Amino acid sequence: MSSADLDRYHIAILAELQRDARQSNAELAQRIGLSAAPTWRRVKWLEEQGYITGYRAEIDRRKIGLGVLAFVRVDAERSAATATKALEDAIRLLPEVIACHYISGTGTFELQVMVTDLDAFSRFSINTLLKLPNVKDIHTSFSLGEVKASGVLPLGHLGG
Repeated sequence: MSSADLDRYHIAILAELQRDARQSNAELAQRIGLSAAPTWRRVKWLEEQGYITGYRAEIDRRKIGLGVLAFVRVDAERSAATATKALEDAIRLLPEVIACHYISGTGTFELQVMVTDLDAFSRFSINTLLKLPNVKDIHTSFSLGEVKASGVLPLGHLGG
């Protein structure tokens, strides 16, 4: 499937569900200008085709005590593909790591890490990150404030 398979109703559904995934099918249908049955079929199709991969609540990290957001560049030894795979697998198991990306330039991975405070981050970096397989070094930057933190994907390039 490609974005070429999406019409304006599919795009409208994606935009609306990103805005509010808890709205009823009837509300969604009204907002996009279709009746309920074809709206429901289109949502199911978007799910089946993998455009919609899940639904979740957005939680205020500070309200649940996660006061520190760190960006951690992990430099890995590039000795073998199996060693890099072992590091990937280990990173996937860490709940404190909310996102991980291969990066270009210096470093191998860029992690987004959330913990309660700086002491917790210190313990996490020393006791966990530096002990992961194949890790050569880590470099950390801390978020001093969020300018924009949205999980909403831009859809303007899809046309519709």
